[in-house]
Amino acid sequence: MISRKERSRERVQTGERALILPARAVMTTTTMNVLDTFRLDEKIAMVTGAGRGIGRTCALALAEAGADVACIDLNGESATETAEMIQRLDRRSIGLACDVTDSHAVDRAVARVIDELGSLDIAFNNAGICNHAPTEEMTDEQWLSVIDVNLNAVFYCSRAAGRAMLRQGRDGRIINTASMSGQIVNHPQLQSGYNASKAGVIQLTRSLAAEWAPKGITVNSISPGYTGTEMTLAVKEYHDDWRRDTPMGRLAEPTEICGAVVFLASPAASFITGHDLVIDGGFTCW
Repeated sequence: MISRKERSRERVQTGERALILPARAVMTTTTMNVLDTFRLDEKIAMVTGAGRGIGRTCALALAEAGADVACIDLNGESATETAEMIQRLDRRSIGLACDVTDSHAVDRAVARVIDELGSLDIAFNNAGICNHAPTEEMTDEQWLSVIDVNLNAVFYCSRAAGRAMLRQGRDGRIINTASMSGQIVNHPQLQSGYNASKAGVIQLTRSLAAEWAPKGITVNSISPGYTGTEMTLAVKEYHDDWRRDTPMGRLAEPTEICGAVVFLASPAASFITGHDLVIDGGFTCW
């Protein structure tokens, strides 16, 4: 009888797929202090939608954890403002204007990040928009604008980041912003396009994770609940409903999202991929 070890050798010799991890995918953290496994020293991160809200707050958090950060936003001035805030933390940072719905612009932005900061280790694909409309009244333009920013752009940014990480030949981290809206139907507001786009992000994340895990790249998503960002605070008519339907009885602060992003970007999450981390104050429990 052929032993399991001999069968594994045969698989390697013949090219047959075996349950053997590539050496590069095994990250040893046992000799590190547990707090050190959350550090991002000498890592280069890029954050889309970095001009405000969750993007800006998480860009600052990544810098506080030790990373140099490229801040990308449709509004170049806002991106530069975030970059200047990071520079005051004694980290390298650049601000770039980029329309993430333009795949060629995304490719150019990633190339510039690598050119100016040296590499790309972490991509937090966070840019997103929302509009509210009954589906029977929704225009093609309303539907496509949400799908373009929330789903197509996440694909473009993940693809560009993944290509760069694969060329570098070392581990990489991709984190996508989905939403609890990808798992439930929100109410009382009507937003079928947003919900569909975020469900797509969750499944895209799983698909990329399965594809790139053997190559050392982890891909995960976060799914925030109602969070006190500029976009959410602008629709005050729904706040009472949202608080009532959230077991914790309040909206999240953007700073309460950052820990999950730093964690998924860090060595502490080296064996986590294809996961959607829900941060919703218990909203999806009901």
